[in-house]
Amino acid sequence: MQTFLIILLVAAMIATLVALIRGIIAFLQTTEAELKGEGPATSSVKSNKMMQARVMFQALAILIVVVILFAAGRT
Repeated sequence: MQTFLIILLVAAMIATLVALIRGIIAFLQTTEAELKGEGPATSSVKSNKMMQARVMFQALAILIVVVILFAAGRT
């Protein structure tokens, strides 16, 4: 069980890193013309979604750490 949780934790950490990198890349692709345009640009929407995914993966990683610590305290 402990090994499975550690593998899940590593996967959540990698997913967090990937979402962070994709969000930063989408943010950097925003041009000045898009910033002055009407409504949200596609790159801005993508950047926002990637950053929301990053927060979700971070929360998942924290929950896994809590479960690992809880399981370690019981043994």
